[in-house]
Amino acid sequence: MKNMKTKTFTFLMILAIVGIHRSADSCTGITLKSADGAQIVARTVEWASGESPSDYLIVPHGFEKQSILPDGTRDGMKYTAYYGYVGLASEDYVIEGLNEAGLSAGLFYFPKYGSYPKYDAAQKDITISDTEFVAWILGNFESVDDVIAALSIVRVVATDSRAENLHWRVADKNGRQIVIEYIGGVPMVYDNKLGVLTNAPGYPWQITNLNNYINLHPGTATAHKFGDIILDPIEHGSGLHGLPGDFTPPSRFVRVAYYQTSAPVLENASQAVEHAFTILEAMTIPIGVQFSDKTKIPNIPSATQWTAVTDMTNNKLYYTTMYNPIIRKFDLNNIDFSSVSYQQHPLDTVKSRPVMNAIVD
Repeated sequence: MKNMKTKTFTFLMILAIVGIHRSADSCTGITLKSADGAQIVARTVEWASGESPSDYLIVPHGFEKQSILPDGTRDGMKYTAYYGYVGLASEDYVIEGLNEAGLSAGLFYFPKYGSYPKYDAAQKDITISDTEFVAWILGNFESVDDVIAALSIVRVVATDSRAENLHWRVADKNGRQIVIEYIGGVPMVYDNKLGVLTNAPGYPWQITNLNNYINLHPGTATAHKFGDIILDPIEHGSGLHGLPGDFTPPSRFVRVAYYQTSAPVLENASQAVEHAFTILEAMTIPIGVQFSDKTKIPNIPSATQWTAVTDMTNNKLYYTTMYNPIIRKFDLNNIDFSSVSYQQHPLDTVKSRPVMNAIVD
C-alpha cells in the first residue's frame, strides 16, 4: 500500500510538471553539430511552481514495466528494455534520455494544440501513458526510422484529465531528428531539420512564424541614410535588434533558433557540448517572472530546474541543475547494461549552490 501511494504521488507530480501549472512550464531544445561530425542535442526543463523531484535512472537490458492507464491501474502495455539507457526523470518517469544505440528522446509540454486517441479499454495491451512514451522509445529502438515504423502499433493516451498534452523530440546519431505531435488522435511526424523545439503552438506553425523575423541576422546592421541624417548602429549585434525577449514558446523558439544558427561550428564534440550549455544558459528563466502575485513565489533558485546535453555520436549524456552549474556526465560506453542493476538516484544530493574560496597568494 505504501508503494502504491508513493507511485501515485510521483505520477501526480509529473502531471504537475508537464501540464497542470500551465503558466509555469516551458522547455527549450536545440541541436548542434561539431566539425568532426558529432551530433549534439540539448534542452532545458522548467517548472516554476516549486521544486520537481529530479532523478536519473540507469535501466539495464530486460527491465520490464507495465504502463499506467487512465483509471490509475498498471494494466496497460507491457514493455521490456531491449536497449539499456540512462534517463533523466521525475522519479521513474523519463523526461529526457539516451540509449546505448545512440538514440535520444525527450518529452516537451504541448498545451491546447494536440489531442491523443481516446482511451479504449479493449486495446489496453497496446496502450501507453504519454508520460511513459520516452521510456518505451529508449528501451526498444535504435533509430528514428524504427520509431516512426512502430507508431502504428501503440496507442498513446493521457492518464489524467487535468493534464495537458505532450509532444516529443527523437534524434539519432545519424543526424535524423523528428518531432511527434498527436493531432486529432493521429501521430503527426515532422522532420526537425532546424533542430529547435519549444512548446505550443505546433511545430509547423513555429517554423512558419520564423518568416516574421526574416530581417534579423547575426552581426551588426549596416549604416544607411534616413532622410537627411545617417543612422549608424550603436553597438555590435544590432543585426538582431527586435529579437523577441519574452519567455513565451514562440518567442523562445525564435530567439534560440537565431542563437543556434549563429553559433560557430566547433572543432569537436566536447566543445560543442560546452557551447550548447552556453546557449541554453541564455534561455534560463529566473524565478519570479511568471508570477504577478509576488507573495507566492517558491523558494527555489530558478524556474529552469535542469539542463541536459546529449552527445549521441559518442554516447554521452551531460546535465546541470539549478542547484549546481558544474557539468556532470554519464558515459554510456562505460556502463555494461547486460549486468548493471536498475538504479535510481537524485540529480542533486546537496540542494544548495556550491561556493568555493578564491585562491589568494
